[in-house]
Amino acid sequence: MKKLIAALAATSTLAGAVQAQEIKEFNIGILGGENAQDRLNSNECFRAKVEEALGVPVKLFTPADYDGVIQGLLGGTIDFAGLGASGYAKTYLTNPEAVDVVLTTQNIDGSTGYYSFGFARKDSGITSIADAKGKKFTFGEPNSTSGYLVPAAQLLAELGMPLEQYFGEVVFSGGHEQTIVGVSNGDFAAGVSWADGLGNWEDGYASGAFRRSADAGLVDMNDLVQIWQSKLIPNGPFVVRKALPQNVKDKVTTIVADMWETDKECGYALAAGEVKDFVPATHELYLGIIEARKLSGK
Repeated sequence: MKKLIAALAATSTLAGAVQAQEIKEFNIGILGGENAQDRLNSNECFRAKVEEALGVPVKLFTPADYDGVIQGLLGGTIDFAGLGASGYAKTYLTNPEAVDVVLTTQNIDGSTGYYSFGFARKDSGITSIADAKGKKFTFGEPNSTSGYLVPAAQLLAELGMPLEQYFGEVVFSGGHEQTIVGVSNGDFAAGVSWADGLGNWEDGYASGAFRRSADAGLVDMNDLVQIWQSKLIPNGPFVVRKALPQNVKDKVTTIVADMWETDKECGYALAAGEVKDFVPATHELYLGIIEARKLSGK
């Protein structure tokens, strides 16, 4: 991250330093996927680092759904967030000038993508999407890339019929944690959630929603079985509100960019597991997802 730090430092000017004093507070939005208190606990270390760097009060916001974070960014009440690719696509399509893409997560193998995985309880007898036909199937929520947009589109293409006709019932659980726990508890026959696909299924892979749920003791991955895998999805971006003073954006970006080197425990929480680093990203990485979002009409 040394080159990134140097580049950011070069953009900071005396005027920018003065601008930093103009902000009264800084607000970080945290996407759903686990309960609100766990989200606050997981991100407290990051909140504290940003508050120390900016010298203003920093608050964490944990809306009930993804759209709460998206609307906060659009409305100017949230200044920074880690979004899924689909959430970024909605933000961009609503207002192209709302946020800047600054970073994304780099996996332990150097890649910057992940997968949506279909899964079921191991004792259910479901080992494939074909086995789930006629049964209750859950997605996470409408603004999730891996919890809805990508798997819904790919399954529709693979099955050749509306998902509501193929499965006995199609529902939204409300988020990744709800999907994973719901399938584990038998509330849903099968569902989808996300992981980097690296490491072992039994651990919840190296990073992602399965790993976070397994780490929290919410599920035993040995009770679950993988039944489907999507094509590669680009890791979601960290974004900052475009209207912020440049040096404020630079400082927060640098904190995240350096996180894996300076505080791995905090980085682990931010990344939902083991990763290699947080690396620069651009809008162009998400053009395919933006087009998919357009086609979905949502």
